[in-house]
Amino acid sequence: MFKSAALVLLSRSSHSFLIHHSPRRSFPLCFTHKMSTQNDAAKNCDDRISSPPVARREEDRVCLAGIGPPDWDSKMPRQSNDSSERLIDPPIAVPDPYGWLRDDKRENKEILDHLRAENEYSQSMTAHLKGLQDSLYNEFLSSIQETDYTTPRNREGYWYYTRTFKGESYSAYCRAPKTSDAFSINWDGTKESPIMPGEEIYLNVNDLSKGKSYCSVGSVKPSPSQKYIAYAVDFSGDEKYEMHVRNLETGEDVALEEVGSANLLEIDGLLWGKDDDTLYYMTMDEFHRPYRLYQRKNWKSDAPTDTLLKEELDDVYWCSSYKSLDGKYIFFDSASKETSEVWYLSTEDELSVTEMKCIAKRRNKVLYEVEHGDDSWYVWTNVDGSPNMKLMMAPAKADSAADWELVRDANGSPLFDGGLAKSLDSVTVLNTHVVAEGREGGIPRVWAYSKEAKDMKMLSFDESAYDVGLLPHFEADTKNVAVSYSSMVTPPSSYEISLDDDSQRTVLKTKVVPGYDKGSYGCDRMEVLSRDGLTKIPISVVYSNESMEKVKANERVPVHLYGYGSYGACMEADFSTTRIPLLKRGMIYVIAHIRGGGEMGRNWYEEPNGGKYLCKRNTFNDFVDVAKFLVEKWTTPEILSCEGRSAGGLLIGASINQAPELFKCAILGVPFVDVVVTMTDSTIPLTSGEWEEWGNPNEEKYHQYMMEYSPMNNVQKGKTYPACWLTGGLNDPRVAYWEPAKFLATLRHANPDNENPFCMKLDLSAGHFSASDRYKYLRELAYDYSFLLDQLKLS
Repeated sequence: MFKSAALVLLSRSSHSFLIHHSPRRSFPLCFTHKMSTQNDAAKNCDDRISSPPVARREEDRVCLAGIGPPDWDSKMPRQSNDSSERLIDPPIAVPDPYGWLRDDKRENKEILDHLRAENEYSQSMTAHLKGLQDSLYNEFLSSIQETDYTTPRNREGYWYYTRTFKGESYSAYCRAPKTSDAFSINWDGTKESPIMPGEEIYLNVNDLSKGKSYCSVGSVKPSPSQKYIAYAVDFSGDEKYEMHVRNLETGEDVALEEVGSANLLEIDGLLWGKDDDTLYYMTMDEFHRPYRLYQRKNWKSDAPTDTLLKEELDDVYWCSSYKSLDGKYIFFDSASKETSEVWYLSTEDELSVTEMKCIAKRRNKVLYEVEHGDDSWYVWTNVDGSPNMKLMMAPAKADSAADWELVRDANGSPLFDGGLAKSLDSVTVLNTHVVAEGREGGIPRVWAYSKEAKDMKMLSFDESAYDVGLLPHFEADTKNVAVSYSSMVTPPSSYEISLDDDSQRTVLKTKVVPGYDKGSYGCDRMEVLSRDGLTKIPISVVYSNESMEKVKANERVPVHLYGYGSYGACMEADFSTTRIPLLKRGMIYVIAHIRGGGEMGRNWYEEPNGGKYLCKRNTFNDFVDVAKFLVEKWTTPEILSCEGRSAGGLLIGASINQAPELFKCAILGVPFVDVVVTMTDSTIPLTSGEWEEWGNPNEEKYHQYMMEYSPMNNVQKGKTYPACWLTGGLNDPRVAYWEPAKFLATLRHANPDNENPFCMKLDLSAGHFSASDRYKYLRELAYDYSFLLDQLKLS
């Protein structure tokens, strides 16, 4: 803690602070080695680079938590506007010896050279695995149908779907004229043959990607007349999307520009208005937060006009826009993790009215979402402090909060009362039914409510644990819904189900998994008692029958444990073809549904007993408790591995710090591991909005608690850590590349003689979601899994 800022000289460098007590010494960046080719290294493992890169440490560099330092930009918040918590004063110094690795522009030569050196070291350490990587990649490919299509969905006289073609990396967006309410597929399985008669490819992403190292298409929206499509595309992985409009009759493709400028629009979301002349789009602030909704009229002309409809200046709030299913309203949703507010504009009035109206003013810790139907708002909300969302209705008007009433069945019972028994996640309003998605008993569910009969039924399925959800629906005038269904042993299928008689089900499409024999595998849903002696942690388990037979014979088998546990997000018991190579090699694959997720409803996430704020350590404790259970029942630490991505990488970092002896190998994908340093600094994109997830380490209430679990600040010295494989993307706007780089350096510094290797693979052309090219993605996954299997001696 600093008693006087006058005692030291503080300088801003990449937004972390360096205290100069004496001139800094020069440290070598890394050892330099000549890289042999992978083929040569595969022949001779002695050619590996003998030492990892050494990132220099600046021992006097710190980040200050608390009130803003003397040169802090007063426009950058240190806490949210609504917070009443005390800021730390004077501020506390948090060590940040690798803070120099941060470069917001991604241009610093020293840093880029260091990242390349890390990649070379990782390639060298895995060069002997080239054969295994090729085998895994070929196994991944053999279990997918490379030329395939998605389930066609009806939209205004057309069936819309996407296709993939063998040898091509990206999808093609297609449509075919609708000639009847049902469709039949008479496809011969070839690239050349259309899926449906009259098929046209209206957007081929393979064409967009030519000459690009990265290509990700976001929203693709047909216009009301379906003469045009508007689409968003990202060519860097930084999630800054260009906005294009394509004429489907002429093929003309226009990239939209800022009004009065030659600069291309950078957007976050897009919508069509009532007709083809009006577009809506979201823009982001300098910190990558969607915050403004614009209406563009006459976009085809040389002089289009933009109108700012709504903006959210509080950077704790994340904004989005959408159109009601019946097409009557444009909505602007502004939401933090705990509070939300929705504004609307009638598409009937969009040419003459530009002022949006608010459905219900924001109230602290009240979340709500809205859909329109029957001249009413359908609202799902936690108003009045309910643990889960309740379903309510009100007349479709402004300031309607006082009119919200529970939706009830014919007996007067609420459909969703917000209680603990079942949770509500989303609502689709059709002309005759309301279809709700949520959870009960930890399993995703779909319910159909008949407006006429006023009764609600849950769609049932045979397996005890599964994943189910609605497919996209574009028309409200239907008495059927389409759902996607899978389990850990059942490949995905899509069904059309009658809302009047849910026993009437038609299989629309079943995913073909070449060579897969469902009878050779099994899955279970189990519960593990946590260390508190009260909480039962669900786990989903999939295995080959051969592996489970070994377990029954008291043999120990390799196990891979996966988890996430943040934001109330759910890790479903679904099917994955990329797990099959692990199962074939004798591994049992386990998903831990730990607190911090939403598998058991919002109480599984929220305080006082969930996995957020000052009960966040429940997340890590649950994961470690599951690992201990697995070691007790099925495996040993020498053959137990773990994995998590993003906030799941935080989970893995905290878990291996707590119990490094439990695991042999850990995969940390784009891991959020520098929790305290990152969360003190609102100049880092998206930080402010995260204060309502983790807490704010600038505040007295949260600082010490977060320090005690932040992976970067709790690496143990003198302990044997598992082998660690960290990944990142240079252009990642969500978890910056320097987080895995700094954690890797910290692990090596604390345990320079660790018997298990620490390696990082950083994609210099991608962002948070890894490679956009589907073949490159599988290559990268094969690379990750080869390291895992080698460490468990399964290579």
